[in-house]
Amino acid sequence: YFFFPVFNRKTGEPPLINGWIPYLGKALIFRKDAYKFLLDQQKKFGDIFTVHIAGRYITFIMDPFQYVYVIRNSKQLEFHEFANKMASKTFDYPALSKGKFPELKENLHRIYQYLQGKPLDIISDHMMKNLQDIFEWKCSQATDWETEKMYKFCCSVMFEASFVTLYGRVPAADGHKVISEIRDKFIKFDASFPYLAANIPIELLGATKKVRKELIHHFLLPNMTKWLGGSKVVQARQDIFEKYELLGDYDKAAHHFAFLWASVGNTIPATFWAMYYLLRHPEALAAVRDEIDHLLQSTGQKRGPTYNIHLTREQLDNLVYLESALNESLRMCSSSMNIRISQEDFVLKLEGNQEVVLRKGDWIALYPQVLHMDPEVYEDPKEYKFDRYIENGKKKTTFYKAGRKLKYFLMPFGSGISMCPGRFLAMNEMKMFLFILLSHFDVELAENKSVRLDNSRMGLGILLPDVDIAFRYKLRS
Repeated sequence: YFFFPVFNRKTGEPPLINGWIPYLGKALIFRKDAYKFLLDQQKKFGDIFTVHIAGRYITFIMDPFQYVYVIRNSKQLEFHEFANKMASKTFDYPALSKGKFPELKENLHRIYQYLQGKPLDIISDHMMKNLQDIFEWKCSQATDWETEKMYKFCCSVMFEASFVTLYGRVPAADGHKVISEIRDKFIKFDASFPYLAANIPIELLGATKKVRKELIHHFLLPNMTKWLGGSKVVQARQDIFEKYELLGDYDKAAHHFAFLWASVGNTIPATFWAMYYLLRHPEALAAVRDEIDHLLQSTGQKRGPTYNIHLTREQLDNLVYLESALNESLRMCSSSMNIRISQEDFVLKLEGNQEVVLRKGDWIALYPQVLHMDPEVYEDPKEYKFDRYIENGKKKTTFYKAGRKLKYFLMPFGSGISMCPGRFLAMNEMKMFLFILLSHFDVELAENKSVRLDNSRMGLGILLPDVDIAFRYKLRS
């Protein structure tokens, strides 16, 4: 009792699952397998319960029909302050306090307009060109079958294409090498990300602090001004930072590094899973490749590394098999926890006259992985079905539970105010990667082993693979 408070539950507060270890509560068992733990608690306590995890009291809402009541209550249930605190600690920039940096948070948020509509088309076109350049550079070395590790391959291609698209080309004699060095440091930092997100001091994480500092130094203004042809979204962020005298050069660079992590941290593993599942399922690979070939034929474009392929947003959107296969892999590998923090003592009203009494500072969490793996919503949820999101040749957007249509059925990018602002660009990037890969190359797995999800990032986005796997590719004849 000396270690952490034991609350007396008020009337209307959900059942509390406390755990017997002071401060940690249920943290260890939750970290081991959050999905299984939450299902077990749901069986015992119903759809709403509070869990004590590492000094926090987190109320989980398990019924997907109740999600909407949490998502639309954005006044009382806030997200940005929590995200801001976590990001400033993880990426080493000062918290965006209103006193010190008035309207900085709002100004940065406005910039996300560059990742939608017409500006999204422009940045997607650049990404497509950069992806083709990188694949062409790889092709020049692939006269016969080339064997590589798949995660490493996805990481190499997606990191470089994203970096060049957002920040511009590095004009050094060997720009590839410079970006590879940044990527290698990025991978080291990224391995510690779950620990930083869990509030573990960086001083306890070996070389992570040194690696983070080196990464941030790459984004100091003298370095960034050398890079050629960066994106409008990064330029707009730079312009905003210049208006704040209290933001030091290192702080601005740290913001740029955080933006890079947000751009590729989840996209790389998501690209891996999309490619892995396609190669594991020949009928899926054949259907997606057929759709790609058909589009190229119908638009009179030739495939192959020496031809430039151009795709409009409409053409990308109409690749229903590609999108369905991608959505299916996202359903299976995403594990984000949607968190909100109660800004006051209040009663959250839910469907069916249910109420949850919340205290100021309480955390509310939705855990969409439970929805994604619900056999009532998705038949045989552990099986990869590439056409799960297609009905009568069109996109399928109606899914049911207990005979009722669900508003939310696929949530890899979060929800409401916490929804990833770069989700449209991320989807386009992954589609374009697969489009170029499958139009240029014959691709197959080179070893027969199963790759599983590594649960160390549960609650933080896309799960990584537990091992890498070899694949082979050669130019299509």
